[in-house]
Amino acid sequence: MFDFTFSELAKRSDQNPAPWRRPLIKWLNGVESGWAIPLMLLCFVTIWTAYLVVAYIGSDLHPDVLETWTLGRRFEWGNPKHPPLMGWVARAWTTVFPVSDWTMQLMAMVNAAVGLWAVDLISRQFVTGHKRVLVLLLLMLTPAYQFHAQRFNANNVLLSLWPWATYCFLRSVQTRTVIWAAAAGFTAALAMLGKYYSIFLVAAFCIAAIANSSRRAYFSSAAPYVSIAAGSLALAPHVYWLANNGAATFDHAMTHTGFDLVTVLFDVLNFLAGLAAALSVAAITWLMIAGRRLDRVAGDFKAADPGLKLLLSVLVATIVLPILTSLTLRTDLPSLWALPGIFPLAVLVVCTTSYPIEQFYTVNATVLAAGIAVVATTVAAPIHAVYRNHYGYEEGRNFYRQAALELTRQWHEVGDGPLPRVSGDDSLAFAAAFYSPDHPFYSRPFAYQYTWKVPRKTTIERGWAALCFADQIDCLDWMAVAGARSEYSVRHEFTVQANLLGIPGISRSVVSLIVPAREPSRVDAPDCGDAPNADIARLGKT
Repeated sequence: MFDFTFSELAKRSDQNPAPWRRPLIKWLNGVESGWAIPLMLLCFVTIWTAYLVVAYIGSDLHPDVLETWTLGRRFEWGNPKHPPLMGWVARAWTTVFPVSDWTMQLMAMVNAAVGLWAVDLISRQFVTGHKRVLVLLLLMLTPAYQFHAQRFNANNVLLSLWPWATYCFLRSVQTRTVIWAAAAGFTAALAMLGKYYSIFLVAAFCIAAIANSSRRAYFSSAAPYVSIAAGSLALAPHVYWLANNGAATFDHAMTHTGFDLVTVLFDVLNFLAGLAAALSVAAITWLMIAGRRLDRVAGDFKAADPGLKLLLSVLVATIVLPILTSLTLRTDLPSLWALPGIFPLAVLVVCTTSYPIEQFYTVNATVLAAGIAVVATTVAAPIHAVYRNHYGYEEGRNFYRQAALELTRQWHEVGDGPLPRVSGDDSLAFAAAFYSPDHPFYSRPFAYQYTWKVPRKTTIERGWAALCFADQIDCLDWMAVAGARSEYSVRHEFTVQANLLGIPGISRSVVSLIVPAREPSRVDAPDCGDAPNADIARLGKT
């Protein structure tokens, strides 16, 4: 009875909508005219970028984002830690936009919106009108495209790459033309250059193509072979780099293996629970929309378009394959890695429906998604900023900019020219590279990022600095050994304090080590003047 009453309410609302609904209905009616979806994505990028600006106004960028920018400063076909695409994107972005917090936050949200755009391209093959909007709204009700998307790294670059690769794959199977086949191979290769986890997407494409009812026509055409050729060609420079650099990126990937079976089983359960939690709000919303019509699901899927069945195969494979691999190789399996692959579910639940969905429900979902965004920006973001100003972050994000500026000031007191290189604690070193006006280069090779290797003597002689938090014993011990490689080094300990629009917050001590780029035989002990907490050390060569 309740469901019947609610359905009647939806029908009556569509026939005689309330005044406040009419602008939204007008917007929904503009979907097929071509302006409604772009407007939706523009609003999405604007409000969630505003959220990030407000929420982190008293702190700095996440270390993953700073690392991504650092990786992109030099164009290379690979690096020992991650595939190179995320660095390329950051490099291209900051060629156009200034190097600042808000531009990197904008980049993250644009990346998410580009992924949603590809999802809409997939949806419009199967549905029209406001159903296309509903697919995007369900995804916007997950944390993947806003909260998770903010850390632009190897995981989140896939938010845009996986939908585009999937769209090109679907078009390739449907049309079997050379252009779409090449696009499918190229975008799949881009996904691999984003993160090797994308091998599960590529494998899912293979499984879906084999399971598809039109497999004979597909495999007897040139399409799959053109895709393989295009993908191989796009990956060739990176493969060549791997061959000449000992496949160091795979070494980093293998650090996620070797766990005991109990730990792996626990990770698998957490993987599934994490995905369920991420989809919970969207799932409840869909249950409210479908109501008793959910009993048609089996029949609707059975009668679904072949393209949707192909998409279903991709979805299932991208969830099952990581689980099987984790159980076989004993790897960890964070659910965050799978979030770029949840979009087919939203497409499937909406586009397989054989019954019409009233605009009433899409308007309500729009209000819900917009309401969450507005409350997050105007209420949650300020509260988050105040809380973090007082309690800080484990990684020390409140202090990055201040530490970088103070290090730069200290360098110019004793060194000539801009600060060339920096290392130490990774988060502080990445921050110094990003926030210092000198933009020094991160000098620790990524192959040794997690081992405290002492810099080469030539690196130190050309001018070098390092930063550690004062409570990081390993970092301080390493700093002492590194400083001993030069006859002259300057060590400072200083305090930095979080500040939110003039409100003082948590504080933390930082230690810096500066080795000026001077010939030892011509250098006198540097004069620190009245700098507080300065400890000048002349350390013998080792």
